[in-house]
Amino acid sequence: MSAAARTPDARNYLLLLVSQFLGALGDNAILAVIVGQLTLLQKSGQISLEDLRTRSAFYTSLLFVPYVMLAPLAGYLNDRHPKTAWLFGGNLLKLLGTAVCALSIGYGYVWQAPGYLIVGIGGTLYGPAKYGILPEILPREHLVRANGLVELLTLLAILFGAILGSVIVDRLPVGTCYGILLVLFSASMALNLAMRRTPSDPSVRLGRSLTEFLSHGAGLLRAPRLGRILIGTALFWVCGAGMKINFQAWGLDVLRLPDNTQIALLGLWLSVGVMIGSLWAGRRYRVGDLRASRRFGFEMAACILAIFLLGPLGIADFGRQVWGGVGPDGTPTVALVILPVVMAVLVGAGIAAGFFLIPLNAALQAESDPQKLGKTIAVQNLGDNLGMMLAGVIVLGCTRAGLSASQVFLVLAVLVTLVVAWLRIPAPERDSAESGT
Repeated sequence: MSAAARTPDARNYLLLLVSQFLGALGDNAILAVIVGQLTLLQKSGQISLEDLRTRSAFYTSLLFVPYVMLAPLAGYLNDRHPKTAWLFGGNLLKLLGTAVCALSIGYGYVWQAPGYLIVGIGGTLYGPAKYGILPEILPREHLVRANGLVELLTLLAILFGAILGSVIVDRLPVGTCYGILLVLFSASMALNLAMRRTPSDPSVRLGRSLTEFLSHGAGLLRAPRLGRILIGTALFWVCGAGMKINFQAWGLDVLRLPDNTQIALLGLWLSVGVMIGSLWAGRRYRVGDLRASRRFGFEMAACILAIFLLGPLGIADFGRQVWGGVGPDGTPTVALVILPVVMAVLVGAGIAAGFFLIPLNAALQAESDPQKLGKTIAVQNLGDNLGMMLAGVIVLGCTRAGLSASQVFLVLAVLVTLVVAWLRIPAPERDSAESGT
């Protein structure tokens, strides 16, 4: 049945949305628990701010290693087996990784790294399935709105996962934190089991699939339109990961925030903006309409530049004098919930980012060869996660070069401006850009 004529599978779609939310909630909560312990160590004087920035960049980037190393395998598994099976399998590995992280309670902090790496492997297998299943259960004309809703729930999960993880690591024993995470991943996995099984393709073979993945990826990158779409989505995640990694040090150094919970609230306004942009883009743009992409990219860069300027212009210091208070350690803090300048800049950056990303995602899915969609999504995941690894390298390099947390935002703004200036996405061609791959 063609994508345009396909009858929506409302049951699988609903179960996917709820499962995706719970799984993404756990993904972000576990990182907040791991990195949040670094904040507690820095506040107690056991590590320096530079040590915190270095370790935070390392742990945040660690999640992306399996996405890069295992992307071809993930594409094969999602083409060969039902995507519902890998929604379940991905959550099962996340559950195992969380249990390994919990070993750190009795056997040392070193267990956090391998545990989080296993969580990343689970996410690697889950990622192509959660997006690749959409064209299998929904008609083509529903894809932009469906992508917007999936992205909205993912961003809600990122927001509330970061806040949940930060709140519990500030207030509860680490063992209890990991117990809560195990419950989240178990619930998401149970919902995957309740989904109707999607089709498999026994004709897909591993060796041939890996060769095709490399050829397919090269073909996508050579395609004038799809190649630039892939670079555009990767750029979004460079920005998102770079800002996420840098918020911790920026909140401590510039805003003098006292704990993980208030640092996590920095992401609130950014996520609210991305949610608004995602929903708005899903309603405003048809599949394949990318004419405004560069404009929103430049707006995203301008907002990131404005975040940088909050430090040099003394906006944060002004906020502390007018609205701030004193934290538990006696340092002045700024109440972000009533600091409209910070809120406006972060929300604006998020709206521009949502408008930038959602039409790109929908166009990639709609214009790709439906028989190779698993590989296409895996190639996209590879590019996106290479981008997020690059973000970690950028933050780490800026730290080693002696740049401040504020200056990291300046570097990101310049990078976005340069890439978007180059990113001229041509109109869609009649023939598939993937022909011959």
